[in-house]
Amino acid sequence: MNSLVTKPGRNDPCPCGSGKRYKHCCGVVHAAGPVRPAAPRNIAAGSSSLAPQELGALVAMIDQGRLAQAEERALALLKGHPGTGMVWKILSVALVRQGKNALPALSKAAQLMPLDAEVHGNLGSALLAAGQPADALASLTRALELRPNDAEALLEAGDATQALGRPQEAIALYQRAVALDARSPLALNNLGNALLRLGRRDEAVSYYRLALERRPQNAQVLCNLADALRQADALEEAVSLSERAIRLEPSLARAHNVLGLSLGGLGERERAATSLRQAVTLDPRSQEAVTNLANVLRDLGARREALALYRKAVELDPQRPEGHCGLGNAEFELRHLTAAAESFRRAIALRPDYGAAHVGLAATLRIGGQAREAEASCRAGLAAAPEDPEALVLLGELRADRGYFDEAQQLFGRAIHNDPHCVSAFCSIAAHRRMTGADGAWLTGVQQLLERPLPLAQATGLRFALGKYFDDVGAYAEAFRCYREGNELTRRSGAAYDGDKLAARIDRLIERFDAPFVRALHSFAQQHGAASSSERPVFIVGMPRSGTSLAEQILASHSQVYGAGEVRFWDDAFATLEKSGLETAATAAGLAEIARAYLARLTAVPPEASRAVDKMPANFLYAGLIHAALPRARIIHMRRHPLDTCLSIYFQNFFNVSPFASDLESLAHYYAQYLRITEHWRSVLPATALLEVPYEALVTDQETWTRRMLEFIALPWDARCLDFHRTERVVITASRWQVRQRIHASSVGRWRNYEQYLGPLGRLANRLPAQT
Repeated sequence: MNSLVTKPGRNDPCPCGSGKRYKHCCGVVHAAGPVRPAAPRNIAAGSSSLAPQELGALVAMIDQGRLAQAEERALALLKGHPGTGMVWKILSVALVRQGKNALPALSKAAQLMPLDAEVHGNLGSALLAAGQPADALASLTRALELRPNDAEALLEAGDATQALGRPQEAIALYQRAVALDARSPLALNNLGNALLRLGRRDEAVSYYRLALERRPQNAQVLCNLADALRQADALEEAVSLSERAIRLEPSLARAHNVLGLSLGGLGERERAATSLRQAVTLDPRSQEAVTNLANVLRDLGARREALALYRKAVELDPQRPEGHCGLGNAEFELRHLTAAAESFRRAIALRPDYGAAHVGLAATLRIGGQAREAEASCRAGLAAAPEDPEALVLLGELRADRGYFDEAQQLFGRAIHNDPHCVSAFCSIAAHRRMTGADGAWLTGVQQLLERPLPLAQATGLRFALGKYFDDVGAYAEAFRCYREGNELTRRSGAAYDGDKLAARIDRLIERFDAPFVRALHSFAQQHGAASSSERPVFIVGMPRSGTSLAEQILASHSQVYGAGEVRFWDDAFATLEKSGLETAATAAGLAEIARAYLARLTAVPPEASRAVDKMPANFLYAGLIHAALPRARIIHMRRHPLDTCLSIYFQNFFNVSPFASDLESLAHYYAQYLRITEHWRSVLPATALLEVPYEALVTDQETWTRRMLEFIALPWDARCLDFHRTERVVITASRWQVRQRIHASSVGRWRNYEQYLGPLGRLANRLPAQT
């Protein structure tokens, strides 16, 4: 990662005085002085019958650059004198300088000349270049036993030790090399590399600066120093040095990479992305650069492009757990939950104590409704890093899902104590209780965080949290300003709302599922036994923030009801059915399979529960399809004042899962389409299948409407439904705090506080819910 000068001495002039680089000159044959045949004791290691002038002639060919001729002559001599180590040694020079594989010749020379330190050093260098650090270190160690003060061998032994993941040992070797030559830029640079790898940044910076004094125009040393300064948070100097390195060597990919990381640290993410794109262009196989670009794009909200890059990073190095974890995070943010869980599990398999991967898996399992498994994974993350702020926040969210809000608040506070810049903790505090004027410290903390250059998702979350604070304390102008800013940021990070696409889908639903078709389906299913007879499913549908979570919590407090949360199913079911052509017979057969598949999804329902509540709000689109597949299931439609509904949606950070939510014009359009399809279902579905429940009536006369809902789903009265806020169960929706409070009507007419900001929502004012 940091060893840019990886072959010490490669660019140094050869000691023979030729002016050529040591590694490509006769330095492979001798350590110093002009080219001469080796001492007699070295020749003795081979055949004593070879005339010294033959060796001299070979060396002359090397000096004159007649490399192919030297190779040919050496091979010819070895046919008659295969045990002459010096010929093997000279042959290796000819091969190296031609770019050919010299390892066999060097290995043979080392075998025949066991006391020649130079041969062992050269073999170690070649093995290191061939990616065999363990064998290289063995040869270099032998060279150092024979010649302890060989600075070149010390440097390469340090590199081999670093490659084997032993930086502490490498430091000792580099220090010996520096002691022999305190002015060697290579020794100083590589010592800095080893120190930086161990996190000893200040020491690394000192040695890089010394190396730079010796080589002020060396782009690689500049890049190393810039990276060390970046890691030490000296970001502005890191930017300056990176830019200087790029001016010296524009094609140095890693300089662009370090510049991008430094700019990202300063919050200049657009410029960072430009630099990192250049790094990836110059070195498309750099897993580090690809991952860094993905990270910056993710911070900028370009999630789909980031996802593609994370996938590429994993392809480049499938054994690197960080790559799988980054991919998991990207998949999670796009709500590809199955893929995200698989990525996190791969990361954990590669590194069982990888706390971030455990926490990522926990977040994915939580959204997927696997609360128990999510908490176990979160605690595994905390076992790896007991004070990790993000793990503490997620554990707090999991405890809040179960209604343990005091415990959750303690965990959020602990996260902020460990990291005063933990954005998620500040957001979670506001989400799980009513804020008051006494929360001045929280307010100051959020305002200070917003002065920092934050990733888009964090800046968005804080603005929604700040909007919640101002709404709670009655500062409505400030609240709306914060909510508007949060929504404007949200629109930068995901898919735009496609109103025409939604309207076309509703057109198809209304056209396909008209009253005659629904009746024909019902008749066909009855005649052929294709319809499911299950009464277990109960669907609660409606706009988001219309009271669906409240209705589920009330019903789930009944001894015979299980709250299944939001079951994702019917979007795909309709798409599959539509491909069949929606003819009566084919549709009826398809509906039977859909019913079986849906009921199979309710595997977590305990046997004593005769009803399972699915409260996915957007199932209002598919009420006709649901009734056709499950004619004995019951559908409860929650309706709330359109302005209260839409403003509550606008005030909620929906993580860009619902693109319509972040724009008032889109909200108005979506609500109008919602009214259009629900009015259609009201006209074609039998009264036994659909019950309309006005939110305002439910919160002002809970018992009456609770009785009506229980009668509708054919269950006896259970007084526990009135104390729904005491029911212990997992709720992960945005309303999980509200449904744990006693019922109240304080949110009815809330829109009047924001009447002057309604804009396009104003035309919905007269679209009031029907009172049943």
